[in-house]
Parts: sequence; structure tokens; C-alpha cells
Amino acid sequence: RGRGGAGFPVGTKWRTVAENGVTYGDRPVVVVNAAEGEPGTFKDRSIIRNNPYRVVEGALIAARAVGATRIVIASKADYAIEVARLNGAVSEMQVAGIVGHGLEVDVFEGPHEYLYGEESALLEAIDGRGPFPRVTPTFRVGLRGEENHSILGSGPALINNVESIANVPSILQRGSRWFRSIGTCESPGSVVCTVTGDVRHAGVAEVRLGTTLRQVLRFVGGGPVPGRPIKAVLPGVANPVITRDQFGVEVSYEGLGDIGAGMGSCGFIAFAEDTDMVAVAAGVARFLSVESCGQCSPCKLDGIDLAALLAKLANNAAGDHEFRQINRRLATVARGARCYLGTQQELVLSSLLAAFPDEFQGHVSCTLPPAEPIHIAELVDILDGRAIHDERHREKRPDWTFGTTESGHVPVEIRNRETRAGLRANG
Repeated sequence: RGRGGAGFPVGTKWRTVAENGVTYGDRPVVVVNAAEGEPGTFKDRSIIRNNPYRVVEGALIAARAVGATRIVIASKADYAIEVARLNGAVSEMQVAGIVGHGLEVDVFEGPHEYLYGEESALLEAIDGRGPFPRVTPTFRVGLRGEENHSILGSGPALINNVESIANVPSILQRGSRWFRSIGTCESPGSVVCTVTGDVRHAGVAEVRLGTTLRQVLRFVGGGPVPGRPIKAVLPGVANPVITRDQFGVEVSYEGLGDIGAGMGSCGFIAFAEDTDMVAVAAGVARFLSVESCGQCSPCKLDGIDLAALLAKLANNAAGDHEFRQINRRLATVARGARCYLGTQQELVLSSLLAAFPDEFQGHVSCTLPPAEPIHIAELVDILDGRAIHDERHREKRPDWTFGTTESGHVPVEIRNRETRAGLRANG
């Protein structure tokens, strides 16, 4: 099972892409998604830093399997360490004669945006456009290219994330029985987990699938901070909250699915008993509303409203009317969404409302002290057990700029205007 959020079987994806390459008459391209940006997650970057060769080797195997002659490892321009490690590994493997022989491997440095990690938006960015999700399935049409752009071809794209690809060499070498010797029947093998938040130390570690969440929090994060028991865990901002009474759940696709949550990128953000969960909801809403691209109006506009309403509620500046508005926006925010981000807003925020109703009502009635939204953003690094978050995101605006004034436009509008202006300038 792929180590993306859905756990889609890698072999099934490879077979589909290989068959589509034959059907549509164009060679597939292999794309490794190294654009990790889910809040609370640092697994793919840890793998690249420790052993980039496994990633390149896994991609070479994937290319052989689907008949591709091009591999693109797509990271972010500001992931300097990871980009350097990948470029170094590719260069060394070229010198050793492992990379080459008609197979081209490129390391692409993409934008910082959260949506860049969505697989169709990833391809759009590689093609020279903005990181905006598209409707055309990637397993049917991959890199399309722009005029005068170096990436050409319209064959299917095989897209797997770093951890999925890094597992391939060992499975090929040691066999499926070895891989399935740990884990569960439905979720075999191991998974790389990240634990941050209110724990003794932030960390990244590989654990057997089927390990309980309570054990993961203790093994990877050292357990709760003394005197501050953990009351909730967010698996990034893509799945519903997990409450204390559910910490015995197995970390597996079926285990977390059975309680209505999900694996996501296996990044767990822990919140102590004294955390204001309305402030958490406001922080989640702000992150997702800012990172929405604006192609789908409900996702962007309802998301912005949700962030503002929840911030007011956390600060005891909202009452029953605003609380009803929050529920109305949650009912519409995912309408017509072409990617998962709108659904994330609906799922995560609704789960927080359902799990902590007393805290929300406490802010409606002003019986709880006001609180500022908690900063939710991607990890920049984990150093000496300390999670370093992207502090610049505090200043990021919904139009994806960092200016002092809001433009009033959504990111996709701004990019389209820039593209049209560039075309006019070039005649």
C-alpha cells in the first residue's frame, strides 16, 4: 500500500499507468512526490536526508516497470538540504553507470505552496504553470508542457511519494513475504511516523503498522509532557481529530479508518489537556483557507469566512449567530471541489466541533477565557527534539502574497493575469 494518505496499492497504480501508456501511445513519466508540506509531517524529508539513493533506485525500478524513460523527483526550492542530497545521489549514480542508458532523471525545485503536494498540481508546476489542481486524471495524462518549455509529452504519469518509492528496492531484493512479516494483514510493513506538539520531544521514527497510537506517541515523541496529559491528536490537517479515548487504536489504514480518522502522512500533532481546541480549529481553518487556490469558490470563500468566524469565536467575540454561520459554512465549503482541500476543511473542523462541544459553547457564552488561534503550519525542521515550524506563514495572505494589504483576488486569478500579461508582452 502506498504511503500517501489513501494507502492506494502501488502495484495497481503501476499496472494502470503501464497499460495506459500502451493504450494512449505515449511513454509514461515517473514522478516522485517529494513536496512534503502537511503540517506535522517530516517523514519524506527524513528519508531523503538519510538515504536519497533508495529514492532514486526505487524510481529507476518504477521506470523499468512502467516503460518510462524520464523520472522527475519533485521537491521544493526551499528544501535546500533535500535538493542537494537528491542531486548528489543522482550525480554519483550517473558516474557509477546506474543512472543513464536512455533514462533521464531530473530533480525539480517547485514552489512552497501546500497545494503543490497534490499530485495534479505537482504536474502543473513541473509544466511551468501554477500549482493548481486539475480535473484530468494524472494516470491518463501526465506532463503536457508549455510552448518553449523543456518538459514535453502527454503520456500518463506514475506519481508516488518518497516513502512509497523508498520501500521498493528492499521489497524487490528480499521479497513480499519478508515485507509482510510485520504489520497487519491489510496494512503490511512499517511506516515512518512524525510526532510533534505537546510531547517530551518531537521526532521521526519507523514503526510497525499495527502499533497503537499511544505507543507511537511514547516511542516517537517520548509521551506526554509531565503534568500535561494529551487529550487529542490531529493526523495533520487532512483527517478528523483523534480523542484520548481512541489512543488505543492501531496505526494502520484499517485501524484509523474504523474510528473515522485516517493515516494521512502519518504525522501526529499532540495537544495537551490545557489546550483550547477552538483555538486549534481557528488555526487549522486559517492554514487551509490561506492555502486554497481559489479555483473552487466555496473552498476559498467559505474557508476564509470559517477562519474569520472561528478566530472571533476563540476570542469571545462571537455568539450564537456566528456559531450558526460556522455550521452553515461547513455544510457548503466542499461543494464542487476539484481536490481534497475543501473536504479537509469540512472533515477536520466538523470533527473538532463534535469532539469538543463544551469548549465551543464555552466561547459562545464567554465562560472560557479568550484565546488566539494556534499556529498551524508545515515543519521546517526537527532539531534536537524541537519542532521548527514555518513562522513566515503567519504573514501569508489568502492571495499567497506576503504584502501588507490584501489584493482582493484569489491565487489562480493572479497567476492567470500574470500569464496573460506575459503573453501580451511577448506578442
